[in-house]
Amino acid sequence: MEENTRDVQESEGRWFHGVWTHFSNLSVQKISVKAPKTWVLTTATLFFIVVFLAAFSSSSWIESSLLAASSFQKSIFSSRTHAKQQTEYPLLKCSSRNKTDTCPATDQPQIHVIDDSSGQACPEYFRWIHEDLRLWKEKGITKELVESGKSTADIRLLVVDGKLYLEKNRGVFQTRDVFTIWGLLQLLRLYPGKLPDLDLLFQCGDRPVIQKANFKGEDATKAPPVFHYCGNDETPEIHIKPWEPLRRELEKGNQETKWMKREPYAYWKGNPDVSAVRGDLLKCNRKGKQDWRTQAYSVRWNQEARKGFKTTNVASQCTHRYKIYAEGIAWSVSEKYILACDSMSLHITPRFYDFFTRSLVPTEHYWPIKRDGMCKSIKFAVDWGNKHTKKAQKIGKAGSNFILEGLKMKNVYDYMFHLLTEYSKLLKYKPTIPPGAVEVCLEAMACDVTGIEEVFKIASMVRGPADTGPCTMLPPYQPEALNSFLERKANLTKQVELWEASGTVGEF
Repeated sequence: MEENTRDVQESEGRWFHGVWTHFSNLSVQKISVKAPKTWVLTTATLFFIVVFLAAFSSSSWIESSLLAASSFQKSIFSSRTHAKQQTEYPLLKCSSRNKTDTCPATDQPQIHVIDDSSGQACPEYFRWIHEDLRLWKEKGITKELVESGKSTADIRLLVVDGKLYLEKNRGVFQTRDVFTIWGLLQLLRLYPGKLPDLDLLFQCGDRPVIQKANFKGEDATKAPPVFHYCGNDETPEIHIKPWEPLRRELEKGNQETKWMKREPYAYWKGNPDVSAVRGDLLKCNRKGKQDWRTQAYSVRWNQEARKGFKTTNVASQCTHRYKIYAEGIAWSVSEKYILACDSMSLHITPRFYDFFTRSLVPTEHYWPIKRDGMCKSIKFAVDWGNKHTKKAQKIGKAGSNFILEGLKMKNVYDYMFHLLTEYSKLLKYKPTIPPGAVEVCLEAMACDVTGIEEVFKIASMVRGPADTGPCTMLPPYQPEALNSFLERKANLTKQVELWEASGTVGEF
């Protein structure tokens, strides 16, 4: 993600901003084709559910409002093949008009998952979990190694005996730590008693802070495993919609304007001030007779806020045949919304990625756009797509299906579960609660809120444990298979460049 909450609202709609914002993601540098031979990740890629936020005050009707979460809970497991009575947790114990930042003295009843596995294999992109953690597989992760990363981390999170604890090292921009904590609490409720003890660090800035260049040769394994959460800068933290309802709105929005009825142009909308590539993208707008087939719009969020964000709803922006993805300060959370539109996505060569995008394939899920000469590249892609509409629609639909099916909330939770479980296997010590750490729970986070924060926290709250376990984790890539996959992606991107240079596109 990146630039704080801005891009989420930005490039694709403002009122849900960090929306799914799901997790964290240790964005790193561009992946190498020889990835299995050299470690390219400085930290594991994590992805937390972010589903909340804005005002801070007290709450008095959480108990009665909890019913609003029922549709969200049902949507997570809508694919169940057998009907069961869903077990639900008791309502939160919030005293009316009573502010609280403490957790109940009594333990939450332990209701364990019935089956150890859902019987379904995890999506293919889960394999990247093994690659993200490969650096520490041989020697493991010691307590000293974790402690060595504290100077770069904003918060430390621990799971001990099924409870979550927080140690804050310094102030965090807006409420990014809250997003992460809330997601972990929901995971603990969804799979009670299943998550192992953990001890991990989070850095909440815009870009990764642990660089592989600083850890080479024998020092490579000394890189601390600092998880990184990204966002958008200088944007009010409000109007965040839970991902699952928004995902369904995007599906509905795709049906409102059929592909052939959409504008035959490439569309982008966002804040151009956060990166040079976005500023240059605005230069691709039509000037006189020079038509680069681009419609790029600048958004000023302060102005949008005064207007009530009426023109930045992502679910209503699936109106063009092509949509452009351009990074901001780092990876942008807007990417999933762009891909989910059925429009053929045009990706300007990215430097960062998140947990699922590494499995996207050029000319299959999106069309690659060169950073240098992007206006010409965009025009070539649009002209080709308008002449080969069936192929362009196929690419757009494949990208959309990848997001709308592959990123259902059940998969998101399962990704969290497997990443944290695999990480815990590398710990060479038993996590203990450090001095200064405090327990965090739903009551401490949800009883003292009102307004939009209350609405979205309730809507994203897991009401009961799953009746089946997570999906079955896939084994790691074989080095040869991973190299082959990365080479295929590189070759497909190169092929598009050759097509552009020749002015014609071959069969694919």
